[in-house]
Order: sequence, then structure tokens, then C-alpha cells
Amino acid sequence: MNYNLEYNTERPHLNIPEYGRHIQKMVDYAVALEDREERNKTVKGIIAVMGNLNPHLRDVPDFQHMLWDQLFIISDFKLDVDSPFPIPSKEELAGRPDPLGYPQNFPKYRFYGNNIKRMIDVANSWEDGDKKDGLILTIANHMKKCFLNWNKDTVEDDVIFKHLHELSGGKINLMNADEDLSDATDLMKTKKRFATNTSKKGHKSSSSNRGRKRH
Repeated sequence: MNYNLEYNTERPHLNIPEYGRHIQKMVDYAVALEDREERNKTVKGIIAVMGNLNPHLRDVPDFQHMLWDQLFIISDFKLDVDSPFPIPSKEELAGRPDPLGYPQNFPKYRFYGNNIKRMIDVANSWEDGDKKDGLILTIANHMKKCFLNWNKDTVEDDVIFKHLHELSGGKINLMNADEDLSDATDLMKTKKRFATNTSKKGHKSSSSNRGRKRH
């Protein structure tokens, strides 16, 4: 007795494997139909089956549009039917996305990050007043915290004020100000508290089975 076994390696490639081979065969059948009216009727049935396979996506906007796009992809864009949505092209699918615009600047003090420079630029654009002074003080304290995170050591406020003066292009000068920044221990207290809570949670979960009797 001979059995004609069909291996996946010998079968045609599935453009969208998530739908399985049965959907692929249904689409191939629709592509081979010569009568356009019958082809349109068959495709609507296939769309209904594809929708039933994804009930969790029914509330997603443009769900039907997504199904029709996937239908044309499964058919390798050979399906000629009346679509309620614009038919995508193979070139559009194969096209590479535009490169992302990553920042190309290389700051002198990298431990502060790029966001600090943006915050300083915003502070420079504000009018003088209590609001601007509060923002500048917040930026300086955050710079001190970033410095401590990077260097894991103490730092004098004068060092932060000097860096702030340099990064602001000389527009922000706190070197002669009477204001002091937050103490290093206070700035790092939040980080230590978070690390302590995390370790306690991990310890509790790992020892949750202690003392239980096993039967």
C-alpha cells in the first residue's frame, strides 16, 4: 500500500502562516475562478472566515480593511476582485521604511543625557520670574542626581552650576547664587527605596512556599 505523504517543505510557501494552509487553498481557489461575480462572492466568504479566526480584533479600528489587505497578500496580489478598500501593491509592501531620525549630537557630558539640554533650552526661552527660577533649580537638582548615578560619588554644587552655565551657553549662572541644591543622600533616597522594595518583593515571592506541608 502506497501513501502519498505531503511534507511542509514540499508545499507552496505561505505568505501569512498565521492563517494556515486551508485559508491559502481557499484563496488560491478564488484566484483560479474565471467568473468575476462568483469570485467576488467567494472572496466575501473567505473574508468572513478570516474574521472569525480573529475575534479578538473585531473592535480594532479598520479591522475589515486589515482583512482585505491580508487577503491580497495571501494571494500574492494575484486576486482580481472588487475590494471596498484601496488595493495595496506588492511594491508598497516590499518597500523599506524611511530611516528614523536619531539624534546625531554628541554631548560633552553624556551622563546628563539629551533631555537635560532640551530642558535648558526651554528654560532659556522663558521670561525671567519665579516660574523660570523654579525650573532652573529643578534642572540643576536633576543634573546632580544624574551625576551621582553615573559617578556614584559626592559632587559639589559648584560643579553642577559650572556645567549648567556651560550647557546653557552662559545664559544661566547660579555660581554666585545663594540657593543650594538638594543633598546627595536625599536625591538618591528614592533610588535606594525602590531597590529595597524590589528586593523585598523578590524575597517574599521566593520564600512563599516555606513552611507549607507537603502531602
